[in-house]
Amino acid sequence: MSNRATNLLVPIVSVILGLLVGAVIMLASGYNPLEGYAALWNGIFGDMYTIGETIRQITPYLLAGLAVAFAFRSGLFNIGVEGQLIVGWFAAAYVGVAVELPKIIHLPLAIIAAAVAGALWGFVPGLLKAKFHVHEVIVTIMMNYIALHVTNALIRTVSDGGDRTESIFASASLRSEFLENLTEFSRLHLGIVIALLMVGVMWFILEKTTLGFELKAVGFNQNASQYAGMNVNKNIILAMVISGAFAGLGGAMEALGTFEYVSSKGGFTGIGFDGIAVALLGMNTPLGVIFGATLFGSLKYGALNMPNAAGIPIEIVEIVIAVIIFFVASGYIIRLLLLRASAKKKEAK
Repeated sequence: MSNRATNLLVPIVSVILGLLVGAVIMLASGYNPLEGYAALWNGIFGDMYTIGETIRQITPYLLAGLAVAFAFRSGLFNIGVEGQLIVGWFAAAYVGVAVELPKIIHLPLAIIAAAVAGALWGFVPGLLKAKFHVHEVIVTIMMNYIALHVTNALIRTVSDGGDRTESIFASASLRSEFLENLTEFSRLHLGIVIALLMVGVMWFILEKTTLGFELKAVGFNQNASQYAGMNVNKNIILAMVISGAFAGLGGAMEALGTFEYVSSKGGFTGIGFDGIAVALLGMNTPLGVIFGATLFGSLKYGALNMPNAAGIPIEIVEIVIAVIIFFVASGYIIRLLLLRASAKKKEAK
């Protein structure tokens, strides 16, 4: 079997196996899998509204996946994407309500504020890693909790004790009348354009710049990079800063597009943590992150229709979606099995 055929078969077989096992779980639980998957399909592609909402759901996953993938490619494990996204969300919303400016100034300013906030939240673990060799996983996990509670306190401060800020000014909004009309007034906004642009930015940095070469080199081998004259500490900090900026932009998509405000949170959004799975599904490549985010966002949004349309409890739905993602993530094992089956067929001949 050729490599091209194997590359084509692996994702197809992965999805089919995931769907089959998910069907078995629904049958064992006393629910009709055909009705369940029909509800999932309609929840993703049922009409223009659901398509618009699905794309809207994919947008923050794209940026969270890019944030994790960029750090991975630089040899770092950024578990703090969730916290960086939360501070970016707050920064964008605050700029959106604090001042009213012409849209050509206000919207870019709010987006930049989110990127800077996320970058600063990534700078701290990057600095501690570079200067004191403190493991970034420990620091970023703690920074997630700090981000959650600090932003909650700031929200109560700026809203005079309330649980949410006022809605942002229209001049800071990512809403698009064209996209709303196209998708039957879904919440699809211009953030998807920004997210796709960031995919190109990540690719350009890593593949076409000296900085990207150094970041990847440091990720592969810090000692060899140091011997070659590269500034390892600077590259570690830069990797975390850029990763944090991507995550902060993910927060801006929620603040300026989906919700147009920020509210205090009782727990994490989950987008940043799901970004880890998105990056791993996409093999930490910019193009791969698009496919990983599309799968994750589509399944997450489409699954919301399964309890209503098919009567399947949300707990079973979550298990089925997790099983599908599990099999897609197990592509290496499936590839190995396909190659072994092909080799045995050749031996039999």
